[in-house]
Amino acid sequence: MEPQRIVTFLPSATELIYSLGADNKLFGVTHECNYPSDAKTKPRVINSVFDPASMSSKQIDDKICQLMTDGKEIYNLNKENLLNAKPDLIISQNICEVCSAHTEHVKLAVEMLEKKPEVYTMDPHDVSEILVSIKEISAMIGKEKEGNEIADSLTKRLEFVKSQMFEKRPKVVAIEWVDPFFTSGHWIPEMIQIAGGENLISSEKMPSRKMKLEEIKEANPDIIVMMPCGFNVKRTVSEYNNVLAKNPDWNELKAIKENNVYAVDANSYFSKPSLRTITGIEILAKITHPDIFNDLQLPKDSFMKIEI
Repeated sequence: MEPQRIVTFLPSATELIYSLGADNKLFGVTHECNYPSDAKTKPRVINSVFDPASMSSKQIDDKICQLMTDGKEIYNLNKENLLNAKPDLIISQNICEVCSAHTEHVKLAVEMLEKKPEVYTMDPHDVSEILVSIKEISAMIGKEKEGNEIADSLTKRLEFVKSQMFEKRPKVVAIEWVDPFFTSGHWIPEMIQIAGGENLISSEKMPSRKMKLEEIKEANPDIIVMMPCGFNVKRTVSEYNNVLAKNPDWNELKAIKENNVYAVDANSYFSKPSLRTITGIEILAKITHPDIFNDLQLPKDSFMKIEI
């Protein structure tokens, strides 16, 4: 039977449900579900145990490491809102326990609920798996036609980028966290390759990991893309200026000397396996090959070159 009451544990699922026109079935979201803006009006079933908005990268990393060392949760369930939601479907993720509520929270939620819901777990590691999850969720909630139309539209945009001939591929390092440095993993390396870049350091489908400045030096990228998980362009530039702008070793890198460092809106287009991942590929295409993709229209404030 088609679910009538849905709870999502991750923003990309919330975004999809709105895109499918099924938001009337959405009875619970997370504190991170802010797109589209109406999602902020839905009851929150997941909250963070701390507010990262005014914290630096280092402070956020220290806090998360401390919570994990102490065996404490990064997110907590709002039991009252969950029970009121009475979900017959929970959509969760199994990609990263730091980025969003994770499998353990689903187990806790199911234990709390008298009537046990169906559970769909998103676990994509590349772009094609993101498109598959869009189709699967759409079919589950009775919006198969709409889901196929969305997936087909995204695929056409993807094929347009893929169809371009790249005579030269600039070497690209994407950075998912600033202090300490983390590589950009999962679907990001593939996004870079599709966009006409040569991805360095990180591996396709693999999680992000800590890295040292020496690794970036050895890789010697032509372009560096700063995409701290969950940050927008403005916050990324601010973090860059506070942490890296005056670092002499950083400023010796070729990409810095050639003024080829970019900040992107990671929160909207890179950090989550969402519909807007395809926009992320278009952003990377415009960064790596501005001549080829000159006419590509991108959302306002989706990326900017960091002036050195």
